[in-house]
Amino acid sequence: MSSINNLTSKIIEDANNTAKGLIEEAKNTEKSLINKKIAEGEAEKKIMVSKAESEAKTRAERIISNAHLQVRNMKLSAKGEVLDNTFNIALEKLNKISKEKLLKFMMESILSLDIDGDEKIIVGENNNAVTPEFIKELNKALIAEGKKGELKLSSEKRDIKGGYILAKNGIEINNTFEALIMSLRDELEAEVISALFN
Repeated sequence: MSSINNLTSKIIEDANNTAKGLIEEAKNTEKSLINKKIAEGEAEKKIMVSKAESEAKTRAERIISNAHLQVRNMKLSAKGEVLDNTFNIALEKLNKISKEKLLKFMMESILSLDIDGDEKIIVGENNNAVTPEFIKELNKALIAEGKKGELKLSSEKRDIKGGYILAKNGIEINNTFEALIMSLRDELEAEVISALFN
């Protein structure tokens, strides 16, 4: 009976030792797994923090870049507005020149054009500066230059505030002040910008 007891004790002792070993091994495995997961978590955290910092930096750079772009666009818009106002003021002043200056401009510009001299002059509805006497004087000057000298004042009136249009056979030479300022704007813009903003 004692040998059965010894055998049973031995089995129980071996079982306890095996269980202790398995428990110890399980604890070590658990500890190892926990440490591994903590290390993975820390590595993931570093990656996420680094990624978040990088994204935040990129986003901040984008926001700053957009702000610079908006400021530049606002400056360009303001400059464009000032330019428009400047050319509009110039146009208003031209449209208010005296009758004498308008007739002098018309005389000089028409004589400088490569025309036949039998065109029609179209002026604005409110233009009372161009008289039959002026047309005669203009035609004499054209004849003196070897041209026909048969210009006529058209009965057609247009919405022209200053200047004139020469017309013949459907072809028009637009010498209204508005058209002249528009055509000169491209070449004058750089000078005006320099004068206004430097």
